[in-house]
Amino acid sequence: MRNHIRDIARLFEEFQKKRIGKESLLDMLDEAEMPERVYNSNAIENSTLSLPETEKILLQMEAGKKFTLREIFEAKNLALVYGYIKKKINELSLSKDSILLLHKMLLTNIRDEVAGRFRKKEELVRVGTHIAIPGEFIEERMNEIIVRFNSEMETPYIHKIARFHAEFENIHPFLDGNGRIGRVINNLLLLKFSFPTMIIRNKEKDTYYQALRSYDASHTIKPISRIFEIALLESLHKRITYLDGIYIALLSEYAKKQSRSFHSLLNSARRQTIPAFREKGVWKIGVPK
Repeated sequence: MRNHIRDIARLFEEFQKKRIGKESLLDMLDEAEMPERVYNSNAIENSTLSLPETEKILLQMEAGKKFTLREIFEAKNLALVYGYIKKKINELSLSKDSILLLHKMLLTNIRDEVAGRFRKKEELVRVGTHIAIPGEFIEERMNEIIVRFNSEMETPYIHKIARFHAEFENIHPFLDGNGRIGRVINNLLLLKFSFPTMIIRNKEKDTYYQALRSYDASHTIKPISRIFEIALLESLHKRITYLDGIYIALLSEYAKKQSRSFHSLLNSARRQTIPAFREKGVWKIGVPK
């Protein structure tokens, strides 16, 4: 099996070198990617908004469909939270207070009565067959996983994030918004270490949910770590391609000029063994001159 941690380390070093003097380009990429980030995270939680509809809401464009207030706030609030963590990255830390603040921003005007607070003693939740811990134990467990994350030095960083995410979702500290705020925290932690943000995509949500269930059942983090490795590699490949300023082709077009079939290239893209990436769900790849 390919060593993704070694690939991430190599690409991270390359990304750090090439980003110097090009932060405005990276900001542009982040802004252009915001609708995808918001759409995918909300869609994983069964939002019915499409990517084009999410774009229209975030760009405040007129649309034929009448959106509900909840749909509008789910999109706008999540975009607001992502914008906030990027702007305040030097001030935010992995702490209970930061998590509660981000959750309050996420659920304001959606569920104000539960926004910015953990579940109470009598508030139980079930996710599939997993029953989360009672509310009176949440603060203690949250403190435990935060301390563990901040004190663990030998584990690869993306695996630390994967473990924290699995633990966070297992605790399910909130009555609403656990998945979305958990994925926000993933990107907060990536930005704190100067990585680009990553997207867990709705198309892969069955695999993602199965990985979380594997942690619930046996506390294994291998499946969720694998998902996070692939997502981070794709984000790094995309940004390095843009930083290189090379021509970007559709993977389907690129396949016509290669000795490999599109299906073979697509499988390689999904495994991130080639520097391909998605934009609005379409696979693309940089083509050097």
